[in-house]
Amino acid sequence: MMLASLCLFSITFLISFWLVSRSQNSADLVIERVLDKRRRVAASADGLLRWRSLLARIGRADRGKEQARLRNLFIRAGIRSQGAESIFRGLKVLAAVLGGSAAVLLLALRDTEGSRVVIGALAGIGGGYMLPDKLLKLRIGTRRKRIEKALPNTLDLLTISVEAGLGLDQAVVQVAKELAPAFPEISDEMAMISLEMRAGKRRADCLRAFAERTGIADVKKLAAVLIQADRFGTSIAQSLRIHSEHLRTERRQQAEEKAAKLGVKLVFPIFFFILPSLFVVTVGPVMVHIFKDLLPMLNSM
Repeated sequence: MMLASLCLFSITFLISFWLVSRSQNSADLVIERVLDKRRRVAASADGLLRWRSLLARIGRADRGKEQARLRNLFIRAGIRSQGAESIFRGLKVLAAVLGGSAAVLLLALRDTEGSRVVIGALAGIGGGYMLPDKLLKLRIGTRRKRIEKALPNTLDLLTISVEAGLGLDQAVVQVAKELAPAFPEISDEMAMISLEMRAGKRRADCLRAFAERTGIADVKKLAAVLIQADRFGTSIAQSLRIHSEHLRTERRQQAEEKAAKLGVKLVFPIFFFILPSLFVVTVGPVMVHIFKDLLPMLNSM
């Protein structure tokens, strides 16, 4: 009996030791995978930081009057990182070098003449130098359209929050939280207004800075309405509601104007693309029969 108990205890001990060692090995394997992933992320981040520092060094050599203009463009694009202007200028120089090198390589592989290679290199350098500016303007335009699309919902939420009893400062914070999943651009701007007011900046100055950051006419009108309501002590909720109705009426009128212009804009595509195809489809078979049947009959006569 004691021998059987000893055998059972030994088997149980061996199985437990095997399970513990296996779980420890699996845990070590998981830890090794996590550490390896962290090392890869750190290496990629280190490489990215090296590229950013290199571009910043290249861009620092070009200091001029465009610093404030570039800063304003980056703010309107939603880029607020420090040193972005230097990195952008370095990126322009790098894109110009790569564009010129690519143009020279492609033209040299085709055995092009020397003068054309020089012209192609100049074109590649110019195109590469202008490409970051175009991409930045495209990002600014996309962000502006998203803010314009989110503005009516922002006005409605501000009106509801103020009518529910919140002050304008708390309403701005609440709207920034509510719009973050659907419209992150306008949510970031509202959060920036809240941070500036908490830092001690005057509300009117925060609203003017909000209008300046976006560069949108409707946002400037909204800032002017809120500043006037705050200055003269009128009802902010009523001012927001009236401005929201005015904005929706203006949007509807703009849509009707675009619909009215559509007929005029369709004249040229219809005249140059649709009418020739209709002419070919309707008159083409008749012309084929004329050349096939009628002309031989006239020639035989």
